[in-house]
Amino acid sequence: MVKFDASMPGIPEQAWLAEDRLADRPAVQLDLHDELVVVAAHPDDETFGAGLLIAEAAKRGMRVRVVVVTDGAAACTETDDLVAVRCDETTEAVATLASHAEIEFLAFPDGQTREHRREITGELRHILQDTGPQALLAAPWRGDGHRDHRIVGEIMAEIAGDRTLLEYPIWMWHWAHPARTRLPWDRLEHVAGDGSVKRRALDAFRSQTSGTEPVVRPDMLEHFRRDTEVFFSSDRWLGTEYFGGLYDRRSDPWRYETRWYEQRKRALTMASLPRRRYRRALEIGCSTGALTEELASRCDEVIAIDLDPRAIATVRGRGLEGVTAVAADALVGLPDGPFDLIVLSEVGYYWGASGMARIARQAREISTDDAHLLACHWRRPVEEREGAADVVHSAIRRVWERIVEHREPDVVLEVFGMTGESVAQEEGFA
Repeated sequence: MVKFDASMPGIPEQAWLAEDRLADRPAVQLDLHDELVVVAAHPDDETFGAGLLIAEAAKRGMRVRVVVVTDGAAACTETDDLVAVRCDETTEAVATLASHAEIEFLAFPDGQTREHRREITGELRHILQDTGPQALLAAPWRGDGHRDHRIVGEIMAEIAGDRTLLEYPIWMWHWAHPARTRLPWDRLEHVAGDGSVKRRALDAFRSQTSGTEPVVRPDMLEHFRRDTEVFFSSDRWLGTEYFGGLYDRRSDPWRYETRWYEQRKRALTMASLPRRRYRRALEIGCSTGALTEELASRCDEVIAIDLDPRAIATVRGRGLEGVTAVAADALVGLPDGPFDLIVLSEVGYYWGASGMARIARQAREISTDDAHLLACHWRRPVEEREGAADVVHSAIRRVWERIVEHREPDVVLEVFGMTGESVAQEEGFA
């Protein structure tokens, strides 16, 4: 547990604003969800950590629920009847963010989440019973340095199930230094919105931000007055630093060029394409371009993207006609369509379940009405995660119709379409 003194000045906001890794983070895809449940350890956590998320969800017409676990009575303040005051402040703030939001105060003793862990778990599990798989959950980040935040975050991670869970930091901004503290940058996502709405909501917490010695100092408050919020996704997605390390050690990290396994898999991939020729293809995660070269023989145009510039340089060095290779992060955004073929070969499991769900939906949005999506993934554990390929292909099947399925102990290869029309049906004799 991090030790810090909230009464002392922390890391200035300017230090965080200068941190490049806060920029260009993947956006939280609210369109993939039908409701939002924000769980707060204390009254005001929901607004400080997820106020923009609440406002943006409400703007989209999503059902919004806020659950406050403790009564907030342990805050050092001279305010009389602090529990009632903090309850009223939270109600005012949440109404500012989302006028139709539902709020529930569980009123467990502030500072005693560990002692009441079983009861809190039962209450939160009961609340989540009527949420579907498309619900988006938000809770305090488990690494935030405050015990109540950690306990509530752990409980939510335990009971979230298949739902997407976002963890919002609060005290991290105070004690962590962006250049000197190890943080899970590879799981960082952001929400952008109208910061003025959140700033009005923050003004409701007078018991915490006013007085001669406020609980939340003005320098701390500055971290929450931005037009963006960041969250740590419950999924670990692997980004530029991870793949850069692989290419630092070897120019062909997965031995695409030399392994018979890879050569055979490319042959299976090409044989599985339902159409003889495609107009415009997108290959996500092209690596050294071994598959790109074969796709070029079947496509009028191929857009190949990869995170690592060295991989892109290798693809360009092949001099392939009709191929454009670009260094890009698919989670930040896919190239403009339309495409009638999208290829995901050995890449989906690096995004995690929520990232893969986002890519599957975005791929459909940039595809033509007759498009195919080919996904091919290693079935054995990836980064110590069992069943990673199954998670990837399950996410795709929720958005696309499967046409081709090939499974072996090592690999699963599937082709999907907009309608599920087979090769024979497309040719008109079945």
